[in-house]
Order: sequence, then C-alpha cells, then structure tokens
Amino acid sequence: MQYGMSGMYGSFWGILFNIFLILFIVFVAVLLLNKSGYTGSVDNERLVRIEKDIEDIKKTVEEIKDKLEEI
Repeated sequence: MQYGMSGMYGSFWGILFNIFLILFIVFVAVLLLNKSGYTGSVDNERLVRIEKDIEDIKKTVEEIKDKLEEI
C-alpha cells in the first residue's frame, strides 16, 4: 500500500518538475530573443533606414565620380 502512494507522489513531482522545466526553457528563449534585439517592426524600420543610407551613399559616390571626371 505504501509503495502505491509513493508512486503517486513521484508522478506528481515528476509532472511538476516537467512543467517548471518547460517554463524555464521558454523563459530562457524569450530572454535570449530580447537580448538579440529580435523584434519584427523595429527590424523592418532598421532595414528601411539602412536602405535609405545606402541610396544616399550611392548618390554621394556618383557625385564624387562626376567631379573627378571633370578634373
């Protein structure tokens, strides 16, 4: 009789441990994603700014190239 009860408590603690383990893994994953700066909308805004900067750099390079050709 005592063996059955310890088995019940063992399964309860096993399930509880598994739940805590899953929550810990989710917590660590969210923490790592936040530290890496992963956010969808902010990432898109960053890409737009980078593309705009690239276009500005291309224009500047073309202007410098034209001035060098004049010289």
